[in-house]
Amino acid sequence: MANTQQHQDMANAIRALAMDAVQLANSGHPGAPMGMADMAVALWSQHLKHSPSNPNWLDRDRFVLSNGHGSMLIYALLHLTGYDLPMDELKNFRKLHSKTAGHPEVGITPGVETTTGPLGQGITNAVGFALAEKLLAKEFNRDGHAVVDHHTYAFLGDGCLMEGISHEAAALAGAWKLNKLIALYDDNGISIDGQVAPWFIDNTAQRFQAYGWNVIGPVDGHDVDAVSQAIAQAKASASAPSLIICKTAIGKGSPNRANTAKAHGEPLGAEEIGLTRAALGWNHAPFEIPADVYAGWDAKTKGQAAEGEWDARFAAYQAAHPELAAELLRRMAGELPKNFAQVAVDAAIAAHTKAETVASRKASQLALEAFTAALPELLGGSADLTGSNLTNTKSTPNLRFDAAGDVVQTADAEGRLIGGRHINYGVREFGMAAIMNGVALHGGFIPYGGTFLTFSDYSRNAIRMAALMKQRVIHVFTHDSIGLGEDGPTHQSIEHAASLRLIPNLDVWRPADTAETTIAWAVALENKNRPTALLLSRQNLPYSPKKDLGEISRGAYILSEPADIGFKKKAQAVIIATGSEVQLALAAQKLLAEKKVFVRVVSVPSTTTFDRQTVAYKKSVLPAGLPRVAVEMGSTDGWWKYGVSAVVGIDTYGESAPAPVLFKHFGFTPENVADTVRAVLAK
Repeated sequence: MANTQQHQDMANAIRALAMDAVQLANSGHPGAPMGMADMAVALWSQHLKHSPSNPNWLDRDRFVLSNGHGSMLIYALLHLTGYDLPMDELKNFRKLHSKTAGHPEVGITPGVETTTGPLGQGITNAVGFALAEKLLAKEFNRDGHAVVDHHTYAFLGDGCLMEGISHEAAALAGAWKLNKLIALYDDNGISIDGQVAPWFIDNTAQRFQAYGWNVIGPVDGHDVDAVSQAIAQAKASASAPSLIICKTAIGKGSPNRANTAKAHGEPLGAEEIGLTRAALGWNHAPFEIPADVYAGWDAKTKGQAAEGEWDARFAAYQAAHPELAAELLRRMAGELPKNFAQVAVDAAIAAHTKAETVASRKASQLALEAFTAALPELLGGSADLTGSNLTNTKSTPNLRFDAAGDVVQTADAEGRLIGGRHINYGVREFGMAAIMNGVALHGGFIPYGGTFLTFSDYSRNAIRMAALMKQRVIHVFTHDSIGLGEDGPTHQSIEHAASLRLIPNLDVWRPADTAETTIAWAVALENKNRPTALLLSRQNLPYSPKKDLGEISRGAYILSEPADIGFKKKAQAVIIATGSEVQLALAAQKLLAEKKVFVRVVSVPSTTTFDRQTVAYKKSVLPAGLPRVAVEMGSTDGWWKYGVSAVVGIDTYGESAPAPVLFKHFGFTPENVADTVRAVLAK
């Protein structure tokens, strides 16, 4: 164990880098890194299993800085321990195109496991990491070969605990008995507005004990040995996640800013930095780290040794269980099985052949029956709405844990013992969404979860984070419109489809029937670098005959021409429709044809996918010169970009009444669609 002076020097290196980088950028949060520096020494130098030479080593421990505003802490740690993050990047803190953004970003900075900043989501991602580790360990570890065996550590602060999402996530972590999840709470009592005592009076220890956590402390967060001993105690927990409460001083070392809100979110200033250097005994120029401090932090040799030891274990595992080893590597790489394309084609053809009239939420479940059987990595769930979202299948028994914290296994149709693959998240939409992000980031699973579309508002920031992080997470949003009927405007989605389509890198699908739903699922599963939202109906939808299933995957396609209904005439206009409204468009097409008005019907299950197609394809579907009318039971604003002359939509809240009554009341009838087309052509 290093001596006390070495601990101090290692911690002070973090403090110096934090205050120097923030000062140079003239922006940032120096106080949290300075306060958590000793906690970081304890974890990163004495417990964290990682390999700076290979940041993506499969069995590394995962570290999450949930209070991501303190990003200079993790940047300093990555630099000091030997990751590919040179000093010039620390000097470029918060500058354009640097690897040291204002908040840590996964995929940008080597060694950063998740993008954090929106408080509470980091610790919730960590729950997802720990859940994925536990499930993979149960599935793949065999005969003493522990090839999946790592911890998830998270640093979090008062802000994370104040955010409601932390309640959702912590309760689930306790219920799931995630004993390899260890959170270190930076209990400094300060937020942007000052001392938190007037507005944050929770008994955090009792709160987490009530969730079923192992609570350790308070400990002196500036005593490296005390923090290290607490981590060792937490690692010994057999069936509960652990919270270590570390009492710290924000801005530790600053004579005039420590323990004040002034240390939180602004540079210390040149004068105060000079005083802090003197107080710490850190007599080195900005961004200068002595060789002996670098040597104390360097984790390359230790990390390579740990990785090498795992490599030897994995080689023995491969020899004993070659199929399992190959499957684990495939899943951790995020690759689909080689037969997936055929599975998807077969499922789409089956949907097309059966031509069933079912709600698209049911069509989703039918597609999932095929896909969950073919993809063991599909990990489903629902926010207390399984019977409504229909996210469960024969291949996905409910996830349960026994009293000792072990995953309960049940026999599948072939008599094989399998662990649960469908999660009852309870009424916790935001927690569900952010946990799914953590599961996806960990690797080994493709998570999906369901709730009503109107409750996507609760999940929205986590959905946005999945899009920002380019993670394959699939949201099943049912009850997609006023078509849900009597529950009324609180549950009837009006603006949600349009709102979700505004999130960059999020694919939004609103399928019209079983074939479109199946293909939407297939595209979502193939989209390795973006999340997907599936917007599905409660009411039954008739199947629409199709000439070419392949074009559905392009997001929009010509569903019906005048010739398809018996008229060899050129189209005079285009009706564009999505989801349940496609049937209105087709009915309106027939009404118009009877009056010698001929239109093309274009189904647009995914505007976001269609927008990525070539200009030539888009022009072939929506030819220049033909008037266009869009039909969707939702906000009209998003449709004008397609050059439409009119939108049959709804820009008010709904009403409580049976769905057929509402459709007529709000003008979602074939007659009104036909009248709208005629009015456009008459202009």
